[in-house]
Amino acid sequence: MSDDALLQAQELLDTAMSSLKTAHALLRDITGVSDSTRERHVLRAGGMSNGGGTTGRVIEGIFDGQNMVDSQGQTYPVPANYASKSKLVESDGMKLTITDEGKFIYKQIAPVPRRTALGVLIQEDGQYKVLVEGKALRVLLASVTFYRAEVGDQVTVLLPENGDAKWGAVEAVLPKHIAEAAARATVGGGSTHSGDGELSPTM
Repeated sequence: MSDDALLQAQELLDTAMSSLKTAHALLRDITGVSDSTRERHVLRAGGMSNGGGTTGRVIEGIFDGQNMVDSQGQTYPVPANYASKSKLVESDGMKLTITDEGKFIYKQIAPVPRRTALGVLIQEDGQYKVLVEGKALRVLLASVTFYRAEVGDQVTVLLPENGDAKWGAVEAVLPKHIAEAAARATVGGGSTHSGDGELSPTM
């Protein structure tokens, strides 16, 4: 998804949340019955300010590799650039603060133990993936673009230490031509030519 499309989706979500807030207030005034889930979020927001004086609704959830999912199964789009630069890993705990002005502020609050793995960037079903340990893991397009990675490049990804993952967080990229040059240098430096033209290992 492009940055423009993501921004448009964020604006639409902001508008929808604002409309829901107004609708809940009207229903509460008419019926006298409050939304317990919404009220719980409001109470949590009051006790979980981000320390910068910002107030608003606070939601906690788990990063699924692309979005944040809360305990109710509701999905919140995490900006791809933020997820990429922060190297968020699938299963990381997150907090979303929706300010009174409708601004969305994401923060990583419970990173899971990580491990690194080396793979190769491929393209499958129109999506970039990294072939790691026999599995094709999805990666954020923003990460591929940021590192200017190309199909065939070696990619180091961060994964949850425990459990299976469908997504990998790109940590570093070694372009294919550099990896091939390094491999040739290693092979070339590890052997010498004998007088008859045969390769002999260097002792």
